[in-house]
Amino acid sequence: MAREFDVIVYGATGYTGRLVAEYLAQSGAERWAMAGRSAAKLAEVRDLIGAPADTPLVVADADDPASLRAMCEQASVILTTVGPYQLYGSDLVAACVETGTGYVDLCGEPAWMRAMIDQHHARAQQTGARIVFSCGFDSIPFDLGVYTLQEAAKARFGKPAPRVKGRVRKMQGTFSGGTAASLKATLAAVAKNPALLATLTSSFGLTPGFTGPTQPTGLIPEYDRALDAWVAPFIMAAINTKNVHRTNFLLGHPYGADFVYDEMMVAPGLGEMGKAAAEAMAKMNPFAGEGGPKPGEGPSKEEREAGFYDILFVGEMPGGERIDVVVTGDKDPGYGSTSKMIAESALCLAHDVADARGGVWTPGAIMAAPLVQRLRAKAGITFDVQ
Repeated sequence: MAREFDVIVYGATGYTGRLVAEYLAQSGAERWAMAGRSAAKLAEVRDLIGAPADTPLVVADADDPASLRAMCEQASVILTTVGPYQLYGSDLVAACVETGTGYVDLCGEPAWMRAMIDQHHARAQQTGARIVFSCGFDSIPFDLGVYTLQEAAKARFGKPAPRVKGRVRKMQGTFSGGTAASLKATLAAVAKNPALLATLTSSFGLTPGFTGPTQPTGLIPEYDRALDAWVAPFIMAAINTKNVHRTNFLLGHPYGADFVYDEMMVAPGLGEMGKAAAEAMAKMNPFAGEGGPKPGEGPSKEEREAGFYDILFVGEMPGGERIDVVVTGDKDPGYGSTSKMIAESALCLAHDVADARGGVWTPGAIMAAPLVQRLRAKAGITFDVQ
């Protein structure tokens, strides 16, 4: 069934949604629309970001399921930045599933994601809806970084690496206010339902019916001989590792059923200085206190432009061989780079993998190769095999 729009950006008046709409406007994308609760605010944002005056505006409200369904019926893909998704996303996912509409978001809320998988995966397979979570910094650089490494390992060694380490070497920029709000909502949900801890603490929380080998916790600073450096816990590992394992699961375990993966941050310095830095980083909580952006707020354009990240993936082969992949981004991870990643994910889902089966997917499982191409060409992200 032909739809009026390829992509509708839902939440276009919010901070990140506005960045996404601005990116689409500047990239010359066609057949897209802006959606939110207020037509007046949408028009104001459309004019502020320099989008064409005839950019369509769609009114839809998370509290009005009928309006969500009407929006879904107009688009091939709904791109939503309206979170926390566990508070505002369930009805939209349901509407996309029932109307056979594609869906991409920025979700890093594994307990909610597991609930959506359990509720909707089978139905989405029936209707053809492609539901794709985590299309921002969590978890595209990691999901596609591992994918790139494994493809290179198979080309070089004839088989995948059974052990991969993700190591964040450099990163400048703030986590988004939405990420902080999502974490707080998750903690509140766990307080009400402690059973959710099983999903949150397992690397296989998003692979129903499958549990692989014991995985490193990544919770304690350690000396990593592969890097000759101390490493510390990485706050986003709890969601990224689950998505990487779900990609492997959905594709029939091309990385192996015994695949082991973890993520940590590299601490600056050597020896005792590096150890001290790793221990200090382990105690830091970027979401603590009242500072930092609130949902709908964010850094200035100059701050976004000054941001970057550099992630090393190390693949260790059974015979002692090693293969590395480096993923870099040229904007701050939480906003500048994330807004480009989700926009290109939506376009990729609409144009490049339009024939993909329905279901609840990860980016790496449904559109890895074409999305890597898009991100390299248009989004300032590198995937370099070394």
